[in-house]
Amino acid sequence: MSILRNVLRSDRKCLWTLVYNFGWKGIKGFASFQKRKKRGLTFPAFQFISITNNCNLACQGCWVTRGDRTSSLDLSAINGIITDSKRQGCHFFGILGGEPLMHSGLFELFRTHSDCYFQLFTNGTLLNDKVAAELRSLANVTPLISLEGNEHVADIRRGGHHVYDRTMKAIRTATAHRLITGVAISVCKSNIEMALSDEFIAMLHDCGVVYLWYYIYRPTGENPHYELALSPDDILRLRTFLVDGRAKYPLVLIDSYWGADGEPFCPAAEGLSHHINPDGNIEPCPVIQFSCDHISSGKLPEVYENSTFIRDFRTEVGKQTRGCILMENPAWLAAFVADHQAVNTSNRPGLPAQLANGCAICSHGSCPRIPEKSWIYRMAKRRAFFGLGAYG
Repeated sequence: MSILRNVLRSDRKCLWTLVYNFGWKGIKGFASFQKRKKRGLTFPAFQFISITNNCNLACQGCWVTRGDRTSSLDLSAINGIITDSKRQGCHFFGILGGEPLMHSGLFELFRTHSDCYFQLFTNGTLLNDKVAAELRSLANVTPLISLEGNEHVADIRRGGHHVYDRTMKAIRTATAHRLITGVAISVCKSNIEMALSDEFIAMLHDCGVVYLWYYIYRPTGENPHYELALSPDDILRLRTFLVDGRAKYPLVLIDSYWGADGEPFCPAAEGLSHHINPDGNIEPCPVIQFSCDHISSGKLPEVYENSTFIRDFRTEVGKQTRGCILMENPAWLAAFVADHQAVNTSNRPGLPAQLANGCAICSHGSCPRIPEKSWIYRMAKRRAFFGLGAYG
């Protein structure tokens, strides 16, 4: 099986847009970010934008809480974020929810910014033939479809019915329309055997999937389910699987936790990516739901440069861990956000107390360094933001 088979069978317009908008512009944008960082500037390499907190599922460990109302960014606000970002050389954006396909202006957004590339994080249950045909016409979107387990596990993990079958149908629909399709799996105790199996990789390849993005399960939200968290041995197993699998399997395997030499890092602490929530609050990352800054405060570069909260987060987290501060030291995070008088943006009033009394668990920072074996992956991780910006 060839890693190029599913890439080359993709729609030619989609493939060209990937190469130019994501590849070429991404390399240039990452170089601009590195120059900004050397000058002490804080504008990130790219951003995740949660355009709505509305969703049709209720997943275990999900950080999104709708509360008593649905929040959605209007198109003018999203356009402002993207326009300001493009002026900084940024042309890649992760579009999150809730479920972003529930946002009525989604396709207009993609159409307006045809010079950008978007990764659409979706549970797939709304991705039908009509949606896939529109995405193929637009050509500047890669759907990243979450697949959280087999027929039994998926319904439990995602809080729905027949979720596995609906997700697999979405994957096949996307690939049938020759979209550059990715699958995401949040690896936890209940799905690790499936996630790290030859059969799982072969099944996705046979479906036409191009890339597989591995996240580590992070207990958060209203129902964190700490029992699903990986142990240090599990994390080491995942890292070893990724390093070996990149030379073995016919899919592009992506992680967001380790650099080319196997060093763990936090994308938010490194300044690579930050998150804008459906109310316009700027957060360090999607799972750290506290903010001192809002997109309405001015031009986005100025908001970032004036943010003591974001700047101090980058500086101070690295003194605590190279892994995930939310997982490894939630009490420290509670004290940090309290010191900065950051607003709780989670729609969960009890979040500060939950962190202060929280359960500390291992993250990717516990893993010994295992350098990448593949020169392609080493180069990609050093020269571009390949695999460096996922929220996990």
